Amino acid sequence: MVRAIVIVGLVVGAIVLTLFGSRLLDTTGDTADHPECDLLAGACSWTTQDGEWRLRLQEVEEGAQGMEYVLQVSVPKAPDRFLAVLKGQSMYMGEYPVPLVREAPLEYQARFTAPFCTTGADMIWRIDLQDGQERLENVPWTLVFKAQK
Repeated sequence: MVRAIVIVGLVVGAIVLTLFGSRLLDTTGDTADHPECDLLAGACSWTTQDGEWRLRLQEVEEGAQGMEYVLQVSVPKAPDRFLAVLKGQSMYMGEYPVPLVREAPLEYQARFTAPFCTTGADMIWRIDLQDGQERLENVPWTLVFKAQK
């Protein structure tokens, strides 16, 4: 009897994983309707009802952990707990929150190293902006960059 319950549970689990598993690992689903903005190619900016947003990413120097980046963000209105969250765009590699530090009343900055992928040099990272645990919905771009080893 126990064996039958375990088998039925495994079968149901396999069906659920088959139906929903690809959605759980999909890193592009929530940004598919947004055009990409390559942060290393130039600044990304947009206007909301609150004002102008501007993001800029620069490669700083090669560190012990890989290339270091500086993300600069100008906002029209200061979020309470401002985070940039790194997510693998070309391959799921987890989520890496990067706190943005206030440099001026409406200017934030973060210095970070993107984890590198051992399977190739073509890792594309996405940056999602968050206020605490909530993803900011007013970003019309998918903010991406290609990590350098």
